[in-house]
Amino acid sequence: MSSRFVSLLATLVVGAVLHAAEPVAPLRAMLITGGCCHNYPFQSAQLTNAVAKLAQVDWTIVQEGGTGTRAEIPLYANPDWARGYDVVVHNECFADTTSPDYIRRITTAHHAGVPAVVIHCAMHTYRAATIDDWREFLGVTSRRHDHISRYPVKKLVADHPILQGMPNDWVTPMDELYVIEKVWPGTTALATSTSELDKNAYPVVWTHQYGKARVFGTTYGHSDETFKDPVFLTYVSRGLMWAAGRLDK
Repeated sequence: MSSRFVSLLATLVVGAVLHAAEPVAPLRAMLITGGCCHNYPFQSAQLTNAVAKLAQVDWTIVQEGGTGTRAEIPLYANPDWARGYDVVVHNECFADTTSPDYIRRITTAHHAGVPAVVIHCAMHTYRAATIDDWREFLGVTSRRHDHISRYPVKKLVADHPILQGMPNDWVTPMDELYVIEKVWPGTTALATSTSELDKNAYPVVWTHQYGKARVFGTTYGHSDETFKDPVFLTYVSRGLMWAAGRLDK
């Protein structure tokens, strides 16, 4: 074996070791929350603590807009509101905000490539709007929900990495089932639950490609009990990692 070959081999080995030792940069995540109907401080604490089990995350939490159904929060006045973030979590609830310009300042940032997680009442946010931009971003259209109950969840894509660890017989804590009117192109339903009223199965966990951005969504997340449930917290955390491009298995 020549000395030149040995030297080259040693250089490659050292380089590989140094490369393997490089730390992974923390995720930069923004959580946007507020509006009516939910215990948002509790939900924010539960979610950020759960995600911390999978990754180091630098969080920016924006809770604005009060507790009503109509608000235009100052964050979105800046067209670069999402610049520099690896993922944005939408857990807000402003059903009666309708301004097209305001809504499009949000969706434009995501369409350009900012990944997103959308939880529960994000699906009913801006539902009074006449434009479909927000609904297309979400990947589903919903305007109403069934009563609170404990809903069995059926996995459709059982081997998807987001659903790793979800039992085949998981039943939610007391929560609302959202009625999905439309599934938009680019959306893949990962799991469904069946309405106790109309007997139809509706997506409750999904992935979506919106422009250049990955979007992960779930309609569950109404109650404190849901945000205490380890199955829910795990799949939402893994969905966040998937959206940000950090989930390999």
